[in-house]
Amino acid sequence: MVTSAPLVPVAEFERQTGWELKPEGACRGSLCIPLPAPAGDQVDLRSVAGKLGMPLLHEPEAGLWSMGPAPGPVLEGAVAPDFTLPDWRGGDFRLASLRGRKVLILAWAPW
Repeated sequence: MVTSAPLVPVAEFERQTGWELKPEGACRGSLCIPLPAPAGDQVDLRSVAGKLGMPLLHEPEAGLWSMGPAPGPVLEGAVAPDFTLPDWRGGDFRLASLRGRKVLILAWAPW
C-alpha cells in the first residue's frame, strides 16, 4: 500500500492489505497475528508493519509511505484453483481430479 501518511483509516488498511482487524489482531483467513488495538479509526503503519512481516519505507522528499508485501511465497494457502488443460491424448484434464493428493505443477516457457 502507498499512502501520504503513516496513519491510515482502518477500512483503507483492510482494503489494501487484505488483513482484517479484529479484537484478536490482524486476521487473514485462519491466520491471526496479535496487534495493539488501533487508536480510533486509524492504523499506525509504523507499529504494524514489522509484526505483519511487511517492509515499511518512507520517502520524505515525495511525502510517501509504502508498506508491503510480506516476503515469501505468492500463494496464501496450499490449495490451487481448479483449471482444465488438454492432455496428451487430446482429452481434458482437470486439476480438481487430483484433489486431496500432493501435486507438483511445473510450468515452462521457451522465452
